[in-house]
Amino acid sequence: MTCKLSVNVNAIAHLRNRRDLPWPSVVDLSRIALSSGAYGITVHPRPDERHIRRSDVFELSDMIRAEFASKEFNIEGNPDARFAELVESIKPDQVTLVPDDIRQSTSDHGWNIKAHRAFLTDIIARFKSAGLRVSIFVDPEPAAAEQAKSVGADRIEIYTGPYGGAFDTETRDREFKNVVATGMAALDAGVGLNAGHDLTLDNLPPLVAALRHLEEVSIGHCITSDALIYGMAGAVERYRTACGDPVVRE
Repeated sequence: MTCKLSVNVNAIAHLRNRRDLPWPSVVDLSRIALSSGAYGITVHPRPDERHIRRSDVFELSDMIRAEFASKEFNIEGNPDARFAELVESIKPDQVTLVPDDIRQSTSDHGWNIKAHRAFLTDIIARFKSAGLRVSIFVDPEPAAAEQAKSVGADRIEIYTGPYGGAFDTETRDREFKNVVATGMAALDAGVGLNAGHDLTLDNLPPLVAALRHLEEVSIGHCITSDALIYGMAGAVERYRTACGDPVVRE
């Protein structure tokens, strides 16, 4: 299986909003990413719209459906009433449930599934009844895979922040093993496997090699940073290669 790349464009929106100007264009850079072979686009709209705005979600959906019908649109976020209404209006290919708080600068933990079992079971059933694939954001803990299956999730997305943020060998090796163990538990549980957060051109290939069933990675901050060096098209090509999906030039 080739791991697929979904480009999270929140960081692009964050840069745009810093000056409240129409550039950099979230839609235009998403178009470049998709044209360069990215499998999909991920957005994480938050209530304060500090990066992705509600209007961005509709504009991106329209662009993807009109120009890239085979590509995936993934909306992630905390499934409150407003988020649920947005998701059901857009009907993305995938919705990823993330337990973030308005005070967080970025997502930094997965769901405590046991504590939120009833809520997650209901919201997942609601989204699946609308024909959506549902992924649930989990910490790198093997037990989370079976728990996610028990509430109806189609996939888990492993929060790879502890692995991506580890800079000494001992910590990095420990966190790598935690992610791999969780990924193998997903295979055993029969749920699909995604991963995301602080994945780079250096730390992504070992995960792809260890988890051959890894279906999708969502990468935002790091690919946006590398786009400053290589351009968005060049960055996408490099991350595709890191995913085991090398670009073939004619």
